Amino acid sequence: MPTAPTEDLRFAGLEALAERLADGTVSSTRLVGDALARVTATQPTLNAFRRVRADAALAEAAEADRRLAAGERGPLLGVPIAVKDDMHVAGEPTAFGCAGDFPVQLVDCELVRLLKAAGAVIVGKTNTPEFGQWPVTEGEAFGVTRNPWHTGYTPGGSSGGSAVAVAAGVVPAAVGSDGAGSIRIPAAWNHLVGIKPQRGRLSALPDIELFNGITTSGPLARTVADAALLLDVLAGHHDGSRPGGVFRAAAGREPGRLRIALSLRPAWGGVRRGRPDAEVVAGVRRIVTALTALGHEVVRDEPDYGPIGLNFLPRSLAGVTDWCGQVPDQALLDPRTRGNGNVGRWLRGPALRLSRSTLGIFQRRVGRIFDRVDVVLAPTTAKPPLPIGAIDGLRGWQTDRLMIDACPYAWPWNVLGWPALNIPAGLTGVGLPVGVQLLGPADGEELLISLAAQLEGVRRWQEHTPPYRIP
Repeated sequence: MPTAPTEDLRFAGLEALAERLADGTVSSTRLVGDALARVTATQPTLNAFRRVRADAALAEAAEADRRLAAGERGPLLGVPIAVKDDMHVAGEPTAFGCAGDFPVQLVDCELVRLLKAAGAVIVGKTNTPEFGQWPVTEGEAFGVTRNPWHTGYTPGGSSGGSAVAVAAGVVPAAVGSDGAGSIRIPAAWNHLVGIKPQRGRLSALPDIELFNGITTSGPLARTVADAALLLDVLAGHHDGSRPGGVFRAAAGREPGRLRIALSLRPAWGGVRRGRPDAEVVAGVRRIVTALTALGHEVVRDEPDYGPIGLNFLPRSLAGVTDWCGQVPDQALLDPRTRGNGNVGRWLRGPALRLSRSTLGIFQRRVGRIFDRVDVVLAPTTAKPPLPIGAIDGLRGWQTDRLMIDACPYAWPWNVLGWPALNIPAGLTGVGLPVGVQLLGPADGEELLISLAAQLEGVRRWQEHTPPYRIP
């Protein structure tokens, strides 16, 4: 049976490609080969990838075709995807945005093992700023990663390379990680769905936890169903014979009538609170209008964050310190990274222990809002995508102020460890994407996924693709 033209499949999506592979209308060798060709074509402009597994991916695709021909099935058998370069892939170094000669990893991390067990073919590892610290994906080690909606702007960070690979149609979905919005911010700025799952939902092995518990991995995709399918795989919710699981099932379920809090006031992050940009607010209003039309009740209400930033900083900066100890040459790090690592050394003792001991206080304090509402709706960022070079030449405190001014909304849910999900909220007047986040209580992923899928049904964001065209 003839296969569809490459362009038709570029934005077909994760689940659709898995189905075409299963019914034999396309081969994994073809899909993986096309993805690798798109990587090569886009690298000079978009620069999404740090490492490309061309030979290994093609060999794995050939093996997937053999298994498919023998009647085997799997949730992602033969589908090309990408992972962020903070995940260990056997045969590749894990540089996490840094310069230097990093050792090749001998074994896969647990999430990569799960991806491969589900049949996914990992075509490469995507760019991220040093240790995922910034909401831009730029660095001396790899250059500048650009937004396919407008190459003069950043895709966000720190999972910027993963977001670009999906938004540009290089791969149908990718894995990122989120320690202060690092999945949700690039999802917002690339017109994607990005899920930060509940803390502990996904394995951190070979680590016990990531960045002292504030970071978790998660999916980026163009549709809620695709993101949910990938989340099921990462969580181990599949039996190896068919797509689907608890999260994918949630994407096909109505959420019921909900009471939703609209929150526009960010938590205090150590500097003055900025106001969201008018075009971000316009995006929020578009989603509020859709929610109201769907029959949900939207009310103004604010979580009581209190001084939650005091819990975040020791865990975040001590995590930078830990990573500084793993690089082959600290002299190659950005001076701001070394500065953050030095501060983290001071915070690793009593301050870090205090932050862990007070977590329950903040969870109870913020959690009271879920006595009044089912879901919180907030902007994902306060600003549309930043121009390329926005943090160049800034000192550490200047960089922090710019980050907090542009991205003050995401990080509190990393402290709390509860699930959060970005959905596209439209484009600015110059065609740059903005997003909103749905914030849930503990173990609330299924509810957020159901609500997001319902919104996708009326907003149809998956039908819009960036103006960038692959050479």
